[in-house]
Amino acid sequence: MSKALERAWQKGHPALWLLAPLTALFALVSGLRRWLFRRGWLTSIRVGVPVVVVGNISVGGNGKTPTVIYLVELLKRAGYRPGIISRGYGGQAPHYPFRVTADTPPSQSGDEPALMAQRTGVPVAVGADRVAVAQSLIDSGEVDILISDDGMQHYRLARTLEVAVIDGVRRFGNGHLLPMGPLRESPSRLQRCDFSVCNGGEPKPGEYPMTLTPDAWQRVDGQGEQAPDAPMVAMAGIGHPPRFFDTLNGLGLAPIACHGFADHQAYQADTLKALTPNGESLVMTEKDAVKCRTFARSNWYYLPVTASFGRDFDTEFLRKLRESLDEL
Repeated sequence: MSKALERAWQKGHPALWLLAPLTALFALVSGLRRWLFRRGWLTSIRVGVPVVVVGNISVGGNGKTPTVIYLVELLKRAGYRPGIISRGYGGQAPHYPFRVTADTPPSQSGDEPALMAQRTGVPVAVGADRVAVAQSLIDSGEVDILISDDGMQHYRLARTLEVAVIDGVRRFGNGHLLPMGPLRESPSRLQRCDFSVCNGGEPKPGEYPMTLTPDAWQRVDGQGEQAPDAPMVAMAGIGHPPRFFDTLNGLGLAPIACHGFADHQAYQADTLKALTPNGESLVMTEKDAVKCRTFARSNWYYLPVTASFGRDFDTEFLRKLRESLDEL
């Protein structure tokens, strides 16, 4: 997604109307597909365990990965044995479904599955056929509940609960469907979700507030906790890089330069080394760090973040999950 297009989606631009025919086609095809699933002419497949889908209705980084990690930890505390399934975007695995471990190269699994495997320690598998990926983890006997990273629009996989993540600052842009706007589905789709969480900004009625709290700085090369020295240069290859740069400003840090890269960017060592020609510290997100560990310099650092939703969300999520299980 280009920066120019994202700005147009947020601020509006007359040229977007040139894309209206494509938006109409997208709305027709996606709407027909949803209707076919609702009518039962296309079948949603139930696997042998509950499935919680974490997704959104807009493109770009909304905070799905920290939400998945949070739910995994919540479920573990409640006595469940969760696993994670994902598309594995940006990775090229030798086969699918593909099992991801903490040692799996992100070039095979994709950056987000690698991060989630490292942070949670639970079984993770990737592949385009989410039903097959889910079944591969179920067959392992290691899980009794699955969390789908993204996949809200993957209606072939039946779900027990849906958690929609909303960017509280960007919200829904200009309100148009792709490609005129950032929406995969209309905001009315949120009414059918079990939970809507608002990442930053001011939550609307019915939304649960989500906050991302920075943890201790870590060295990218895996040598433990260490804070970066000034001067520093910041980089981020996530769905919305300014969010990371705003976090640094909120911590009172002042990078001398900020470089935004495309989401799921594959990095080369020389490209990143060129960002700090005078030996400055290089700071990045955890999602970036998993792709840079093998060639990281000793003065490269990343900032992990932890999501929180509050006790009300935890109580209601577990209650609704138990109710759903009773109905199965």
